[in-house]
Amino acid sequence: MNGWMHHLVIAPIVLPMFVCAVLLAFDERRRTLKRLLSLGTAATLVVISAALVWEVDAGRSALPGTPHVYLLGNWPAPFGIVLVADRLSALMVLLTSVLGFTALFYAIARWDRSGPRFHVLFLLLLAGVNGAFLTGDVFNLFVFFEVLLAASYGLILHGAGEERTRASLHYITINIATSLLFLIGVAMIYAVTGTLNMAELATRITSVPAADLMLLEAGAAILGIAFLLKAGIWPLSFWLPRTYAAAAPPVAAVFAIMTKVGIYVILRLSSLLFGETSGGAAGFADDWLIWAGFATMIYGTLGILATRKLTGVAGHYVMVSSGTLLAAIGMGGELLMAALLFYLVSSTLAVSALYLIIEPVERNAGEDDMIEGIAEPVFDDEYTGAVEEEEENEIGVVIPGTIAILGGGFIFCTLLLAGLPPLSGFIAKFAIVDALFGSAAISPTAWILITLIIASGLATLISMTRAGIDLLWTPSEDSPPSLSVIEVAPIGLLLAACLALMVLAGPVYLYMEGTAAALADRSTYIGAVRGAPRVGEATR
Repeated sequence: MNGWMHHLVIAPIVLPMFVCAVLLAFDERRRTLKRLLSLGTAATLVVISAALVWEVDAGRSALPGTPHVYLLGNWPAPFGIVLVADRLSALMVLLTSVLGFTALFYAIARWDRSGPRFHVLFLLLLAGVNGAFLTGDVFNLFVFFEVLLAASYGLILHGAGEERTRASLHYITINIATSLLFLIGVAMIYAVTGTLNMAELATRITSVPAADLMLLEAGAAILGIAFLLKAGIWPLSFWLPRTYAAAAPPVAAVFAIMTKVGIYVILRLSSLLFGETSGGAAGFADDWLIWAGFATMIYGTLGILATRKLTGVAGHYVMVSSGTLLAAIGMGGELLMAALLFYLVSSTLAVSALYLIIEPVERNAGEDDMIEGIAEPVFDDEYTGAVEEEEENEIGVVIPGTIAILGGGFIFCTLLLAGLPPLSGFIAKFAIVDALFGSAAISPTAWILITLIIASGLATLISMTRAGIDLLWTPSEDSPPSLSVIEVAPIGLLLAACLALMVLAGPVYLYMEGTAAALADRSTYIGAVRGAPRVGEATR
């Protein structure tokens, strides 16, 4: 990329941070202005990330698919910090932007008024997540990891209620301990290799002496535990269902991408540092990932069947999704990598849509809001009267329309999560099964993964159908409450994105195959980073 297009790589980080600073200058009463600024920023991020995907995939580069490297401070790698936009990172940034825009859109219905500085925290979270996907340096990854965690602490506490506070404190304590593990792992890796630049690590790891290999693997294992905990792997996932259930719906919806940060880092580092050409470190921890993924899928499936709350179903489904992805990463292979990337996008969009639709569905059944204490938002005194009058005068959709909209969206989510044809959830699971059957001899672990994929889909179908009967299709004497367009539109956008994945499955899957091929050939990534020219300098 040349000219201003070159700066697209850093825009998903700098833009939300800049708008955060601007929003802090305005009082909380300026809600309309804050909503316009934050929604405009989120929409702009969608456009920027889509442009990044296009540039990386085709664009105007001589070699489509070549990573675009941004040198911060114009310092060459590995001495300076680099941002790298390749097929995988650009895809993850686009997914984050779509979830961020829809969740923020949903929040302006009323959830952004349940506490102060919601929009600032939300945009800061997007900046941290985008930075974690785009960075090419392990220590810089820690910095962005802390940025997104700091923002998530405020968002998870957003609102009132004893249960939310209790779950939030557990979440904060666990992640502080995770940060300590992260630092220990990073220090051990640096002690062995002398660098934290990912591309440079990939070149030096092949020449690590045998005597130091155990220290390197120990550091990688500690680092891996930190990200496996974030990904929700069993037995480190005890915090996830409860925390996600306690969060406000738009916060839980955007948190669907948080577990994928851990998945992304494991996928990135395993392909760069522990691939087939990594010498003595090749294949490190693959077996552990496979069996940990299986255990997580089993635990998540049992949790889906055991819970009676939709928030519990969604939380345990996140675990099933993480387990499936980790097991597939451990098994390896380009075909399986392409399938798991398609599954990652589809499942993340689907579970985010489910988190948004849960609250209207439970409200339709006459239940209170998910967490005690958020039924009435926290307002300034002079703002309270206007809001109450607005809510009293609000005219919702007629009763049959409310049931139809909620029921239709709920059924769509059920089909997506269960993996039933012809939607994108089925295509993703079918692609994984087809990739497992593609080898000459099907391994026992492949049969286990196929069995667990089918069993988890069946459990999801049973649990979601049971919840739908209880919450939507059981006759009630009370009339359904009004349903705001602001609540329906973001759910519709997410479901439309899943529908687009089904309709455009061919070109999307071609992109996933190109991404999987780029992950298998780490030389392209290494060459792009190490040869990235400084401004005013020819290609090195």
